[in-house]
Amino acid sequence: MAFDNILVVCVGNICRSPIAAALLKKQYPEKQIDSAGLSALVGNPVDPNSQQVMTAYDIDMSDHVAKQINEALVSKADIILTMSSNQTKWLEERWPHCRGKTYRIGHWIDQDIADPYQHEQAAFETARQNIVSSLELWTDKIS
Repeated sequence: MAFDNILVVCVGNICRSPIAAALLKKQYPEKQIDSAGLSALVGNPVDPNSQQVMTAYDIDMSDHVAKQINEALVSKADIILTMSSNQTKWLEERWPHCRGKTYRIGHWIDQDIADPYQHEQAAFETARQNIVSSLELWTDKIS
């Protein structure tokens, strides 16, 4: 199955999911990649600390605007990547048709990506590193 439409989810849609979506967009420019939050800080830009950890990758996320997850986004997605098993569970309970296409980004290494929101810069760096190493293990499934 081709995963041409990828949705990345976290809580606020200003820290982790924008980082993961930006990395995926850079790696797969031909794919449709979006992100959303379970309790999104709707309309907010990306957290400045998230942007800072991405400058090393020459990735600018200044056009990001946080949005709330909804039925249309989950229905359109071929695969949904979450940051934690609780988020996966929440999505599958709310939208049972998402079972079988919703996975933790750290699925292959049995790892949740800790939320760096309102923590020091080091927490954002750790989140980015964990997202990068988790995404590497998806490469053969996504491409």
